[in-house]
Amino acid sequence: MIRKTRIKRTWLAAAVIASGSLLATALPANAETGVSAREIKLGITLPLTGAASPGYNKIGNAMNAYFKYVNDNGGVYGRKVTLIQKNDEFSPQLAIAKTNELILRDKVFALVGPLGTANFTAVHKSVGLAKRRVPSLFLNTGFSGFSNKKSYPTSFMVLPSYAMEAKIIAQFLKENHAGKKLGIVYQNDEFGIDGLGAFKAAGTKFDVTIPYTSGTQSAATAQTWVSQLAAGGAEVVVMFGVTSATGALLGVSAAAKYAPQWILGSVGSDPVTLRALGVPVAVLNGAQTPAGNPSPNDTSDEYVKQFQEINTEYNPGVAFDDYVLQGMNIGLLTVQALRAAGKNLTRKRLIRAIETKGSKFASVAYSPLGFSRTSNVGHTGYYMAVMDANGDRKPFGGKVTLYTTDSGSGPVVVSTFKRPAMPAKGLPSNS
Repeated sequence: MIRKTRIKRTWLAAAVIASGSLLATALPANAETGVSAREIKLGITLPLTGAASPGYNKIGNAMNAYFKYVNDNGGVYGRKVTLIQKNDEFSPQLAIAKTNELILRDKVFALVGPLGTANFTAVHKSVGLAKRRVPSLFLNTGFSGFSNKKSYPTSFMVLPSYAMEAKIIAQFLKENHAGKKLGIVYQNDEFGIDGLGAFKAAGTKFDVTIPYTSGTQSAATAQTWVSQLAAGGAEVVVMFGVTSATGALLGVSAAAKYAPQWILGSVGSDPVTLRALGVPVAVLNGAQTPAGNPSPNDTSDEYVKQFQEINTEYNPGVAFDDYVLQGMNIGLLTVQALRAAGKNLTRKRLIRAIETKGSKFASVAYSPLGFSRTSNVGHTGYYMAVMDANGDRKPFGGKVTLYTTDSGSGPVVVSTFKRPAMPAKGLPSNS
C-alpha cells in the first residue's frame, strides 16, 4: 500500500514538472510586466482636453506615429511598441488615477513622456513609482527637482530644466536688454517658481512680477496682467507659462496696443499653436525665445525632414509643429533606450541602459544629454531665437549659439557640442 502511494506521488510530481515545462516553453523567456514575445506596452497621461490641452494634446499621437513607423520596420527586436494614452486634463488627481490604471490594469512596462510638473510630482508620490521601480522616461517637464537621482531613481528628464532656461534668459537680458524695465508673468507652481528662483540667483530684478494659478488663464485674467504690466512701464516682458496663458496674454496685448519686447519661455512659444489660439502673426514678429530644437519648418535639418515624412504618413492631417516634433523625438529616444536594454528586456536593464548609454543617444535637440549612473538630467541648454514676420523661429543673430549650464550655481557658457546624426531612415540600430 505504501509502495503504491509512493508511485502515485512520484507520477503526480512528474506530471506537475512536465506541465510546468510546457508552460515555460509557452511563455517568453522574459516575463517582465508589459513585455511579451511580440509587444512592449508603454503608457502616458496628458491633457487631451481642458485649458492646457492646446498643443500638448498632439504629443501622444506624435509619439504613437513614430512607434507605428518603427513597428512597420521590424519593431524593437521583433516586438511592436504599443502606446496607451490617458486623458488627465492637466489635473494632478486625474493623473494619479489614470497612471494607476496604466500600471495596475493595463500593465504597462514603463511610462513615457508624462506631462506636467504638478502632475508628475503628485503621481510619483501617490503611485509610488520609485518603490514599484516603474521607469518614467523623458518627462515632459523641466522642473529641476526631478533631477534628484536619489528621490527619482527610475525617472529621466529630457528637457533642460526651468532653472537652466531662466539662467540662459537672464544672461540674454544682461547682454541685450540692459537698463530696460522688466516684467514677468509666471505660472505660480513648481514650474514658474523654479524659473523665478534662478532669475533671482542670476541677479535679474523685475519691475513688475505677476503670478497666475494654473487653470485660471483666460482673456479676462490677461486683461489684468496687461494693465499691471503697462502701469509698471515694463519694456521687456518674460512670459513663463503654458501656451494657452501665453496666447491669452499676447491676444489681449495686441487688442490693447501694448507692445513690449516679448521673451516667451520655451513651454509656451510654439507659433503654430499660438496662431491657432488667435494671436496675430504681427504680434509674434520679433518675439524672442529660448529654443532647444530647430524650427519645425526647417526641412534642411535631417531630423525635421525625417519626422515630417513620418508625420505625413502616420499622423495625417496634423500640422507639424514643435509639439509634434517633441513627441516624435521622445519616440526616437525611447526606441533607442529599449534597444540599448537588449533583447531580454527588463525594467532594471532599461534603467541601466539609459544610465550607461543614454548620453550618446541621437536627439533633435542641439545640446548634450546629461544621463549617467549619477545623473538623470536630460538636455542641458538652449539657443536664443527670434520669430519672423511669418511667425517662424530663426536663430537670434543669424546662427545657432548654444548656451549650456546646470540647475545650480554653474556658469552659462557657449558650447561647441555637435549632436549625433539622425539614424538612417530614422531607425536606431544601437550598433
